[in-house]
Amino acid sequence: MRLINLPLANGELKTPRKATFAALFAMIAAVRAVLVTALPLEVYAVLGDVQKVSVLYTTVAIIGLIGALLVPALVARFRRRWVFSLGALSAVGAAGLFLSGGLPALIGGLILQAFALTAMEVTLNLFLMDYVPRKELSRFEPLRIFVSAGVWTLAPWSGVFLRTEVAVGAPYVAMATLAAATLGFFWYLRFTDDPAVGPARKRPVNPVKHLGRFFRQRRLALAWGLAVGRAGWWYMFFVYAPILMVHLGFGEERTGMVVSAGMACVFAVPLWGLAARRWGIRKLLFAGYLFSGFTTFAVATAFGTPWLAVALMIGAALATSVIDGAGNVPFFRAVHPFERPEMTSVFTTYRDFGQLAPPAVFSVLLQAFHLPAVFAAAGIGMAGLAWLSRFIPRRL
Repeated sequence: MRLINLPLANGELKTPRKATFAALFAMIAAVRAVLVTALPLEVYAVLGDVQKVSVLYTTVAIIGLIGALLVPALVARFRRRWVFSLGALSAVGAAGLFLSGGLPALIGGLILQAFALTAMEVTLNLFLMDYVPRKELSRFEPLRIFVSAGVWTLAPWSGVFLRTEVAVGAPYVAMATLAAATLGFFWYLRFTDDPAVGPARKRPVNPVKHLGRFFRQRRLALAWGLAVGRAGWWYMFFVYAPILMVHLGFGEERTGMVVSAGMACVFAVPLWGLAARRWGIRKLLFAGYLFSGFTTFAVATAFGTPWLAVALMIGAALATSVIDGAGNVPFFRAVHPFERPEMTSVFTTYRDFGQLAPPAVFSVLLQAFHLPAVFAAAGIGMAGLAWLSRFIPRRL
């Protein structure tokens, strides 16, 4: 694997650097974020019921999880760079389905989008672990999140603005354009699979065969569980915060602004990264999960006061950004180099489970309760993860 001819501010890049990976992760984030508010609003408009929205997202998450487990087999057969390319092209295809309209196309687009993002992120994480030393990963995670913060701040509002001020299909055109740009930039970097760099001397197999080994390693299982909770909270925020805003009587564009404001909290991640190096990841995660749980639960009690509910929602996003200060470092520090591809493919299912568990639980709750139950349940779950984070090794 090699990287050539990349001009940056610091001069010509001859080997992969952290800034290169941060830029690619930010571009993938843009593909996801431009629809992060507009798409739930579209689904809610089509279905007209928040419980039905939960059922649809649960179904899509199950299918997306199956697709995620197939990514390593694709890597074994077609190489990482081709799987990354397939992911980017799948994102373009998902945008085309969204544009065609109708519930079947919407469902197909959601499934294809889930696979696209998983394929790109799994393969890019494998490239990352080849080139960035393990001890440097704790510094890279805050950099990656900080670079992506600008994307997550602007894109949710931009997607809604395009939807309301330009055309309903404009966000989908933007997504396709961003995915194509990401693919072009990736191939400009000339990534290749070089056995002299990568540790993989044998083809990775389906991660289902590695589930037992993964979860027998306590530190890997703990890292996965905490990551599921973090991803699940953000998924709840992306899907149900826009519905909350509509429920409280706010317009779509203001909804996009609030989601963007919540994501702007991610700019504080470098501060949390410094805090992690000062006090340790365990203390940082405990505080982040605890305060996130408290403020999220408080949203459920403030539905009668719309602006207070909005303020608490943004406050909960700030608390959850504390968790992002550690990112996936517990996994990176626990995984053995000789089994990175297999264990990474299992670990990255945290996002799929994070997308599966919340709507599955909420679809049941919403049969008997109203929308505030979503935020109450999410708050209780985050408080439980605060307790679980106490089992992180002290040396982290």
